[in-house]
Amino acid sequence: MIYTLSILILLLPLASFITIGVPEFLNKKYAWAPKVAGLIGTTSLLLVTLLSYWTAISYFSGARVADGTYATLVPYNYTWLPLGNLHFDLGVLLDPISVMMLVVISTVSLMVHIYSFGYMHGEKGFQRYYAFLSLFTMSMLGLVLATNIFQMYMFWELVGVSSYLLIGFYYPLHAAVHASKKAFIVTRFADMFFLVGILIFGFYTETFNFSFMPNVQIAEGMQAFAPCQADLASKSLAFGGMVLPTALVLMFIGGAGKSAMFPLHIWLPDAMEGPTPVSALIHAATMVVAGVFQIARMFPLWINYAPNAMSIVVVVGAFTAFYAAAVACAQSDIKRGLAFSTISQIAFMMVALGASTALELNHHEHGGLGYLAGMFHLFTHAMFKACLFLCAGVIIHGVHTNEMSAMGSLHKYMPITSATFFISCLAISGIPFFSGFSSKDEIISACMHYSPILGWFMTGVAAMTAFYMFRLYWCIFFGSKKNVEHYESHHVSEHGFNAMTFPLIFLTVITVGVGIFTTLSGFGVPGLEWASFGNLVTPDTTAYTVHFDITTAIISTVVACCSIALATYIYKGESQPVADRLYATFPNLHKWAKNRFYMDNVYQYVTHKILFRFVSKPVAWIDETIINGLIDFSAWGANEGGESIRSWQSGDVRHYAVWFISGAVALTLILLAI
Repeated sequence: MIYTLSILILLLPLASFITIGVPEFLNKKYAWAPKVAGLIGTTSLLLVTLLSYWTAISYFSGARVADGTYATLVPYNYTWLPLGNLHFDLGVLLDPISVMMLVVISTVSLMVHIYSFGYMHGEKGFQRYYAFLSLFTMSMLGLVLATNIFQMYMFWELVGVSSYLLIGFYYPLHAAVHASKKAFIVTRFADMFFLVGILIFGFYTETFNFSFMPNVQIAEGMQAFAPCQADLASKSLAFGGMVLPTALVLMFIGGAGKSAMFPLHIWLPDAMEGPTPVSALIHAATMVVAGVFQIARMFPLWINYAPNAMSIVVVVGAFTAFYAAAVACAQSDIKRGLAFSTISQIAFMMVALGASTALELNHHEHGGLGYLAGMFHLFTHAMFKACLFLCAGVIIHGVHTNEMSAMGSLHKYMPITSATFFISCLAISGIPFFSGFSSKDEIISACMHYSPILGWFMTGVAAMTAFYMFRLYWCIFFGSKKNVEHYESHHVSEHGFNAMTFPLIFLTVITVGVGIFTTLSGFGVPGLEWASFGNLVTPDTTAYTVHFDITTAIISTVVACCSIALATYIYKGESQPVADRLYATFPNLHKWAKNRFYMDNVYQYVTHKILFRFVSKPVAWIDETIINGLIDFSAWGANEGGESIRSWQSGDVRHYAVWFISGAVALTLILLAI
């Protein structure tokens, strides 16, 4: 049975990591040749991808139960560490969103493995790079297949370690080391809240299982979960009903750190110091979508026990989407522009999930729309954002810089890259017949039903998205011709169809194919069915339908087209007089946006001027003066006491006799006195 082979989806990349990494790390002399190491890693991911596709096809075509909803299958579930009523389990969970994530992660990771053959060719540490890629992929696959919250957390931390290793791949460079430490510290700080939330949840509910376990219908032949040891409904009333909302909000902080939500976003732009294929993997299919997946996985908890707390997710997501879009409009570094685009798009998904929860409270006919749209946007965004980053890699590989000032008129020298970048820009802008149209339009529809103010706000952010993406496109491929002579002399080219351009074409085909299918099928009624959580939320919400909102579709399309036209008017062409006048008119606004509204400076000030000065230094003084002083005093006292009685141990029998007789006389006198 295919489901029993799902464990190989985890074991194959783990075996690849060990096979490539152990010889490399123990003794360079026995390390694999670079091409062999790359082939081992890529072949492993090819097998994982085939297994993931086979699992997805089998699951979505047959894993249904009596009422027509998809089953939750658990091919493996092993109790790793029992602790009374609590126990830590390791296993594999297959349900609609985990199977969908298998397809996303394996597809993007395989494309990154293939692409890296060209991009990383000749790089020192090629074997180490492929070992870390395998570890990164395995970690994310383990996260989405987790059967319980604690297993999710274990792989969550492995994802953080993997990102640290890959962001700091160019460790001789100070910027890369600084970026890797920054990502590690910020996400570890957020993960502390995630762990505290898990412990609160486990303590009061007496289980680490996801809350919907007891209601899961298991397909024949599959292992079932152990039932929850406590009634969540009664436990949720503890401390005025604040236990579960508090736990979930703390977990969300961990998700906000991984998904770079404001104000924990500061690590992601600097993560661009790693190799560009790693940026594609982090932004499209692994690290930054972990927070969205966490909310989606525990969605039944939110909707049943903490629906009002979900407004926090909506507010944080909406503000982050606007903030990141504003910053992206002013970036001159191509990778950092795409990084802030990712932050904004992840925030779109967060807002969609929050809007879905609030609507479900009233059992609105559009109640599940945000959930469906958010998860579908995760899928579509992964494909075109991976394509955009890999296109950026081709460009950087050709011109040897990230700055757009060194680019312009590249469409003649990189036609495949230009075409795929253009299509991906149309997709992220929400143009009909491209995948982003269906998913983003449904998010805006859900926001409109949640609150017209939120709907129009997110429509504005979508307009900004189209603007900054086509600003990038025109400046890179149809901008100034001043660098053409350099292109000619250095033979700048994408070198036709090769390991670097094949992934671009493959991901573009998915973007166009999914967009055409979902648009023609009425905004993906068949295409979104896999994202439904079916009867796992409440008994009376057995199915959700996706509604084609023609008004929202027309408005969002018109707005996107206007934004594209505006970007074309300002930025297409050899000279950009309108852009120059805007910079001259609003120099401070552009400066603030380009410098990320100085959020990094705020963190530097808070940490160095406040925390280090008023917290760290006093704590260090207490540690060095009081704590160390007490220890030193104890040592001094013991030494002085020993020195004072040292003469008592003279070795002279006469002295001992005097002390013995004196003591005996003293004791006798005391006894007589009593």
